[in-house]
Amino acid sequence: MSLVSLFDDPHYAALAKRTSPEFRAAKPFPHIMLDNFLPGEVVWRLPMMYPDPNRDAGWTTHANPNVKRMFSGNEVLWSPVFRLFAQATASRQFLLFLETLSDIKGLIPDPYYIGGGAMVAGRGDFLNMHCDFNWHYKLHCHRRLNALFYLTPDWKEEWGGNLILQGNEAGGPYSIAYAPLFNRVIIFEVSDTAWHGQPEPMTWPEGAWRRVFSAFYYTAATDQQINDPHLTKYRDETPYTVKPLKEYQGAM
Repeated sequence: MSLVSLFDDPHYAALAKRTSPEFRAAKPFPHIMLDNFLPGEVVWRLPMMYPDPNRDAGWTTHANPNVKRMFSGNEVLWSPVFRLFAQATASRQFLLFLETLSDIKGLIPDPYYIGGGAMVAGRGDFLNMHCDFNWHYKLHCHRRLNALFYLTPDWKEEWGGNLILQGNEAGGPYSIAYAPLFNRVIIFEVSDTAWHGQPEPMTWPEGAWRRVFSAFYYTAATDQQINDPHLTKYRDETPYTVKPLKEYQGAM
């Protein structure tokens, strides 16, 4: 029942209202990082129930010069606990949380998990800097927000795997890195200038996995958005410089 009513807690409505100005003012583009986001009685169950990379969970492998990782969007093959968590991220209450946080109204979750869902990356895996595809070909909607839930306990920052956020200028002054620490969520606005990725191959132990559940949100598209659909865009080169997190926050 704690999963069914996960985002009913008034704490989330208050959190969205309190942090909305920070989200909208953030650089290099609107985003927020929130630690200890899920309650303990829920979050500690999720790693145990996360789809197993060594078993058939509908995994798709991406392996090319721009990316090496696996993802699963077939909830039929997930455990009931993890499936309930995924459905909670598409609930009315979580949509209201995201709308209050971002000031983007009319958000629509993706029941197909196109490009999202359960993601895993192992030793040597990476994702080059990119801006996301902006058009959902089944929903006919425009992509607006990503919510990334990091679900690997006891993550050590020296293992790498940081999420890099960067503005439209490669290596520009507003690059920032976030470690994929357990029970951290990062929510950001999607646009053609919202470059992000995990470009450094991970160095952590063989057989271990960086687990992140990725939920994407859309709105009904305007005529202009319909006329400019595109797939994921990668940078031809991936230079980046990371502004220290403490310095970045001090400049807010």
